Amino acid sequence: MKRRHFLTLGSLSSLGIILRGRAVVGQKQPPSSKPAAKMPATIPATPASGLLLRFIATADAGSSDQNQAAVGQAMSRYHRDRPFKLALLAGDNIYNYGEIEKIPTAFEQPYADLIKSGVEFRACLGNHDIITQNGDLQVQYPGFNMAGRYYTYRKDAVQFFVLDTNVNADWKTQRIWLETALRQSDAPWKIVYGHHPAYSSGLYGTDRERIAQLAPLFKKYRVQLYINGHEHHYERTQPINGTTYLITGHGGAGLRPVGKSDWTAFADSRHGFSALEVYGDRLEIQGIGTDAQPFDRGIITL
Repeated sequence: MKRRHFLTLGSLSSLGIILRGRAVVGQKQPPSSKPAAKMPATIPATPASGLLLRFIATADAGSSDQNQAAVGQAMSRYHRDRPFKLALLAGDNIYNYGEIEKIPTAFEQPYADLIKSGVEFRACLGNHDIITQNGDLQVQYPGFNMAGRYYTYRKDAVQFFVLDTNVNADWKTQRIWLETALRQSDAPWKIVYGHHPAYSSGLYGTDRERIAQLAPLFKKYRVQLYINGHEHHYERTQPINGTTYLITGHGGAGLRPVGKSDWTAFADSRHGFSALEVYGDRLEIQGIGTDAQPFDRGIITL
């Protein structure tokens, strides 16, 4: 495939096997010595009147270990209290090399309750996923509901745009597709997700090249939210030119430290997932830990 110009990623690990990201670090500060503000043990449920869509998102989840199991159990507990029918998987669905034979332990078992309840999973490819056969078998796997390496779908008032952000993606073609799809969409809520971050206070930091590629489109077509993983932490930004950037790469893989940048609304390094509720005038984001309790809450207004 053609190498795309979307990423500066592509260095191999010292073993020459696992693709890792190389990003340009932006405004990043060391972790604060002050303890993070604590959320209340529970956040009162928002009345469901006016709710258009409820869904969850996670990434870097396919570790097939006790951490992924704990996150899956928390998802099931959240589902019992607040039912949802959609779950986003923002890449690195199967560790370490994207082997499709691991699908029982990396997907089907951890989320068995949700799958049995009819929750639809919609995945994209991460850098680990493309190591085996370029991720083609994951694209074809029915449980991931991928309509290609990049694709779009709509749920009620929300249209989702799913990207292939890997180093070997054909970004030139994909960018034309993305702008066309955004321009043609009449959905009031537009959410884009892919594996790699734009803004980050973690290991890889802010990627200026990715921002240059995506941010102008997000601003022009009023994309309210970009969701990704790759960084193994949770981080929610303040709106940046109208777009909130949400890192939810804490679904199972080993955690990494996260600092804080001047645009960071909240950041933490703990396993969990993101829960999102869409209303006519706002989108509510919660970070949920393995105890099934929220540790962050943010609101995006339409």
